[in-house]
Amino acid sequence: REPMHHDLSPVYATAPLRISFVGGGTDFPHYYEEHGGAVLSATIDHRVRVTIRPRVDRQVTVRSLDLGHLVEYQLDEGPEYDGVMDLAKAAIDRVGVAGGIDVAIRSDAPAGSGLGGSSSLVVAVVAALAALGRIPMTADRLARLSYSIEREDLGIPGGSQDQYAAAFGGFNLIEFDRSGARVRPVRLAPSTLAELEAKLLLCYTGSVRRNVGIIDRQIAFWREGREETRMGLKELQELAYVMRDAVETGNPDELGARLRDAFEAKMRMNPSITEHTRVERMLELARHAGATGGKMCGAGGGGYLLLYCDPEAQAPVRARLSELGCQFAPFRFHGMGVRATRGSESWAPSI
Repeated sequence: REPMHHDLSPVYATAPLRISFVGGGTDFPHYYEEHGGAVLSATIDHRVRVTIRPRVDRQVTVRSLDLGHLVEYQLDEGPEYDGVMDLAKAAIDRVGVAGGIDVAIRSDAPAGSGLGGSSSLVVAVVAALAALGRIPMTADRLARLSYSIEREDLGIPGGSQDQYAAAFGGFNLIEFDRSGARVRPVRLAPSTLAELEAKLLLCYTGSVRRNVGIIDRQIAFWREGREETRMGLKELQELAYVMRDAVETGNPDELGARLRDAFEAKMRMNPSITEHTRVERMLELARHAGATGGKMCGAGGGGYLLLYCDPEAQAPVRARLSELGCQFAPFRFHGMGVRATRGSESWAPSI
């Protein structure tokens, strides 16, 4: 018998990370099913990259090129979920593959840093597997599938904004309710986008706290009926529209100034987000050095700060925070969502 011909050409996939300006917390079902939710976010040129190479056997290997982790298992036995590369293992398990594969993953930001990296990783792996299996998919289905893998299959707490940001790409207002999510592109003049890029600083605080129960506490506050939590969430939701309107009408300085409101609303929602971190001190120092607005990225615990600062005030802000060990990460907005290629074939979700 002729040996079966395997197409062993690799798949390359990439998904963007994102900056969330406001609205995180309103993208949880316990809130938006009752009140609706809204998040303002934009994808940037920091990305997660995934390579999948088919094998001729039934072995699966998953490697993190950043962390040096290597996981190996037989496809027919399935993976062990032990906290090492679980996101990729769960994606492979959910989407399915015809044979063994080697998966290599690289990310421009550490996990837990507040740029949506975990969800971007899942979206990129799912897209790579879809390209491998020639499975067509809408961006909405890709986002929902990635959410199910992360939140349901693995039980990792969190919202659903990141999956939509990575799947769709762009500068968007993402609305949530019982019927699902709607991604509404924000209409910015090129000059407004350029001004935002010139005045926003992305600053890595040098530390990430993971699995410290921040989100669990946030949900508990809500379920207990804590008034401050309810007020904070309502304010975050309203600010998403205020900040969207500011950039659509060509007033990015208004968005910058509102970053502080967004951070204070988030603190009202969940005061534990900065516990045992220097985030509040860093934001205060940045403000004294000339930043007109700033917030912590993500659900809390460290990672990146997003600061808004006129170019002439940026040198003292950088100097002050660099003394505390902060590192500034250059970035640009990048509107492309997840993509995959295999040889001459390209794969992208349909919008």
